[in-house]
Amino acid sequence: MSTAELAQQHEVHALYSAHHGWLHSWLRKKLGCAHNAADVAQDTFLRIITSRDALLGMREPRAYLTTTAQRLMVDQSRRKLLEKTYLAELALAAESMAGYPSPEDILLAVQALEHIGTALQNLPDKARKAFLLHYLEGQTHATIASQLGVSTKMVQKYLAQSLLHCHQALEA
Repeated sequence: MSTAELAQQHEVHALYSAHHGWLHSWLRKKLGCAHNAADVAQDTFLRIITSRDALLGMREPRAYLTTTAQRLMVDQSRRKLLEKTYLAELALAAESMAGYPSPEDILLAVQALEHIGTALQNLPDKARKAFLLHYLEGQTHATIASQLGVSTKMVQKYLAQSLLHCHQALEA
């Protein structure tokens, strides 16, 4: 380590030793929290140490420390306000998005599916299969007709029969 570096290290140590306790007390009164005061005090000294030539010609160390600490507190307040605003906007966006159903919507959907499942149990086998293939798997009438070995017209009748049966079961 060079002589200049040793001298600067000695100045930093002297500044820290002489003023850290005072700065921490001042910040604790300003912030009302010893933990936050300790953080800001540490950040203040870190900012001074890392700034190039900060210690050169410093005549009023307490004024320099308080100015630096106040700037850090302003930066911290801006950051917290920005974070709070961002989180509020994010929450608002999440509420307006249809991507996540509410617990009430989930309950209603489960109850409707239970009713439909019960109604489908009383249908003939081919009508039930046509309903499930079309509405759950999204298959076309022609594909369903091929699988069931019937005409597309018969698939349409099965689907109409299934929907009518489900509607009647839900009204009962």
